[in-house]
Amino acid sequence: MFVIIGYVVCLGCIFGVYIVHGGNITVILKALPFEIITILGGALGAFVVNNQPKVIKATLAALPMALKGSKYTKDRYMELMAMLYDILQKARKEGLMAIEKDVETPHESEIFKKYPTVGSDHHVIEFTTDYLRMMVSGNLNSHEIEALMDSEIDTHHQEAHAPVAALARLAGALPAFGIVAAVLGVVNTMGSVGQPPSVLGGMIGSALVGTFLGILLAYGVVEPLGGLVEQKTEDAAKELQCIKSTLLASMQGYNPATAIEFGRKVLFSDVRPSFTELEGHVKGKK
Repeated sequence: MFVIIGYVVCLGCIFGVYIVHGGNITVILKALPFEIITILGGALGAFVVNNQPKVIKATLAALPMALKGSKYTKDRYMELMAMLYDILQKARKEGLMAIEKDVETPHESEIFKKYPTVGSDHHVIEFTTDYLRMMVSGNLNSHEIEALMDSEIDTHHQEAHAPVAALARLAGALPAFGIVAAVLGVVNTMGSVGQPPSVLGGMIGSALVGTFLGILLAYGVVEPLGGLVEQKTEDAAKELQCIKSTLLASMQGYNPATAIEFGRKVLFSDVRPSFTELEGHVKGKK
């Protein structure tokens, strides 16, 4: 909703002020289809050349997600930490071997089924069970597991950041393609130099529309969208950091209630539940 409102305000103010000041919108509308095809066609072609298929696929998948509200809410994080509390509490009371079945077959685990939002998230469950499995095996200490976690989170961040970089490069290219469209319009105008001044003026105006559209699409549409995708990727990384802090605290000997407090502290302030909220939620899930 906010994305649509932002675009409406951006485009409404630009074109609205142009019309109010006596601008002839028909000049832009007449040139619009041809300039759009030239600029977007050229930019999208270069976008395909400039990115691997996996990056193109990830970018196409990221765009619809950017238009939706963030799924990383306070309720989601409270459910995540309640799930971690339950699994760590079971390990503490019954021993690490007691959670082996939960780790090996998470889709059959009653603990994970109890929390459908995060329990059905493939990335969350895979990340959690991988390191719980290492904890059960007992072959690695907390420092070694922390290093592995950091490497995995860094890899995840690089993959998630690829669409952001691709959109940034696209935004940087759009003004140049706008200039290309404008130059082609000027070339076309020079070929009609014998026409009356009114005709030549219209042709020059149409050519300048290309430069205008290239800059507008770059800084008014694509670059803001890339910034939004980047913020979404930071939210996703924060969830993994929350799991990391909780599991490492448990490995270092802290009880489950204290371990999830480590995880709570790494969350962004707008979605971080208070100590009382989290405690009440965890107790309510028992």
